[in-house]
Amino acid sequence: MTSTLNVAKEIEQVVPQILQWRRYLHENPELSYEEYATADFVYNQLISFGNLVVTRPTKTSVLAVLKGNLPGNCLALRADMDALPIQEETDLPFASKVAGVMHACGHDGHTAMLLGTAKILSTLKQSLKGEIRFIFQHAEELFPGGAKEMVAAGVVDGADHVIGLHLFSTLPTGKIGICAGPFTANSDTFDLEIIGKGGHSSQPQDSINPILIGSQITNVLHQIIPQKIDAQELAVLAVTEFHAGSAKNIIPDRLVIGGSVRTFSQQVREGIAQQIEMLVQHTVAAHGADYNLTYHNGYSSVINDEQLTAVVEEVIQQHFTPETILHIGPFMGGEDFSAFLTKVPGVFIAIGAAFDDDTLNYPHHHPRFAVNEDSLAIGLKLFVHTALTLNS
Repeated sequence: MTSTLNVAKEIEQVVPQILQWRRYLHENPELSYEEYATADFVYNQLISFGNLVVTRPTKTSVLAVLKGNLPGNCLALRADMDALPIQEETDLPFASKVAGVMHACGHDGHTAMLLGTAKILSTLKQSLKGEIRFIFQHAEELFPGGAKEMVAAGVVDGADHVIGLHLFSTLPTGKIGICAGPFTANSDTFDLEIIGKGGHSSQPQDSINPILIGSQITNVLHQIIPQKIDAQELAVLAVTEFHAGSAKNIIPDRLVIGGSVRTFSQQVREGIAQQIEMLVQHTVAAHGADYNLTYHNGYSSVINDEQLTAVVEEVIQQHFTPETILHIGPFMGGEDFSAFLTKVPGVFIAIGAAFDDDTLNYPHHHPRFAVNEDSLAIGLKLFVHTALTLNS
């Protein structure tokens, strides 16, 4: 059995290296499905640790497998690696070197933390029970998402648990947010084309104006949740795109509307989609127009396994201060970690990464997004001790 003292020393020694890894990855971001150099970097680091079987489940992802000398559970640990199409506006000395591409969601930190975890645990093969899989996933940011592809490639086949961490710039550094049950939302979108009849603005009686129809539909859609959904359910519907017209004296013949829907309940998810279809159909018909509507089911809700969440809470209580745990509620963000949960019970955990100076804190996907690097040691420590608790 590996002593807690020895593990603490290993973690302390690896922290400077995970900071270096994170900064290198931050300087060299790659977009979803294009993480070729990132995957090569991760692959080479993993090979250098020894005791790991390292493979490439997809062109831009990496899987490392550590088999202990004793029988036991199979645990999967996951980090995402892709960046976003955002021009970085920070003053960091290791800011992105790639124009228009930035790690604006913390995936560079996730990758570095999991690399550090793999390095530490790879030295503990003799005392380790069962198997640990280190999943370095591509394309979390772009639907249909890399997790679905990795599940299809079999990376969690036969696993007993899967765990993911996410750095949160909205939570204080030093806090670990846990949430049993639904954690992230079903993240869906819709595209609506309204087909009217164009004409001259001076003769509206001879036209069917899709802008007027679209305005009515926009107002009606925003009444679905307060009027048709139980007030105890969490849901958001937002029209976010509205495109039509080319000149001030021309009534266009078409209008395109786009929007986003966030829910937690599958029943509510399906109900909102049905309501959108019905309301659009009736409104368009009343004006003698036509339409094309496509509703896209995006990432499903991440639903944390309650028993595994309780284990993680025990790990935090044992290896961190009592003030570390922050019980948080569900949030409306989407995450393709849910794809792994269709096969294996798991838990997704929030690692606080905010700065003490609030003027430095920006939301995820913002060009000035940054994380307090002290958070990386916390995520590393949680990954390592949770793995040892489940596989020792």
